[in-house]
Amino acid sequence: MGSTRARIAIDAMGGDFAPSEIVVGALRAKEELDVEVLLVGDVPQIEAILNQHTSSHNIEIVPSEGTIEMHEEPLSGLKRKPKASINVAMDLVKQKRADAVVSAGHSGAAMAAALLRLGRLPGIDRPAIGAVFPTMIAGKPVLILDVGANVDSRPKFLDQFAVMGSVYSRYVLDVENPKVGLLNIGEEECKGNDLAIRAHQLLKENPSINFVGNAEGRDVLSGNFDVIVCDGFVGNVLLKFAEAVGEVMLNIVKEELPQGLNGMLGTAILKPNLKRIKQRMDHAEHGGGLLLGVAGICIISHGSSQAPSIFNAIRLAKEAVDHQVLERISSQYQKTAAQAADGE
Repeated sequence: MGSTRARIAIDAMGGDFAPSEIVVGALRAKEELDVEVLLVGDVPQIEAILNQHTSSHNIEIVPSEGTIEMHEEPLSGLKRKPKASINVAMDLVKQKRADAVVSAGHSGAAMAAALLRLGRLPGIDRPAIGAVFPTMIAGKPVLILDVGANVDSRPKFLDQFAVMGSVYSRYVLDVENPKVGLLNIGEEECKGNDLAIRAHQLLKENPSINFVGNAEGRDVLSGNFDVIVCDGFVGNVLLKFAEAVGEVMLNIVKEELPQGLNGMLGTAILKPNLKRIKQRMDHAEHGGGLLLGVAGICIISHGSSQAPSIFNAIRLAKEAVDHQVLERISSQYQKTAAQAADGE
């Protein structure tokens, strides 16, 4: 699959700024990333936006009817609206007409649609949403999972998250031997709640990962870990907190700059630096989270995503397709199952 051009289905109707920002981000991706994009949604609206930005787009539009609103319960909404944009986008992957889905719509609906229409990969009990965070070491991100797919987790789920995260870190983030950590309240093996203690034992005994121990909150952005696993409740709180940190830091910097003419000159001089700081800190630069564990590539973007974030989400999807993340995760679990059978 890596030798062919990735085909990405875009839920054009999902998100706070849909469809305009979604379409603009997809158009830029088609021009700059060498991907095929399929825009799923209301055809007249999408065509009007495309015509505003280009005279010749050559983008396929797949019609859908409605979207799952944020206030709707995911499962009931998906059943009531079988032709909703997220359902149609997932069906394109199921039918092999697309290699991946990108959606900034209802995250619960995107996850439910992926499970219902694509199913789980063999050996995976629960999928996890993985998010890439910056660290104190430039160019060395850390992958956190789960950041919201599972509010409650079992030890074996965290063990599976670690395997999937290691595969992604190795082949997409180009980390030779990813260091895996378990998010906990202390470094000692005996620390934490029942979930943490039992998960620590499983991770320590898993030969397919490089588990290096517990990671405290202060270690998350240190650069000492490449993959950190936790349950979706804690991970989502961590994600939302991290999203706010970048904005707070930028506001503090702006407030502390000198006022008046000197301030204007200082801001102009520092502008490139401020932009790089924002790029390192802003979650939008990473495009969204990859839903690992389902039988298809699915990128769940933030609801407030605008065109640059959608562009990055499509780039993320392309990288996952090109690096055959699904195939590599499946291969790892087949290998693990074979080793377990040999040991019996």
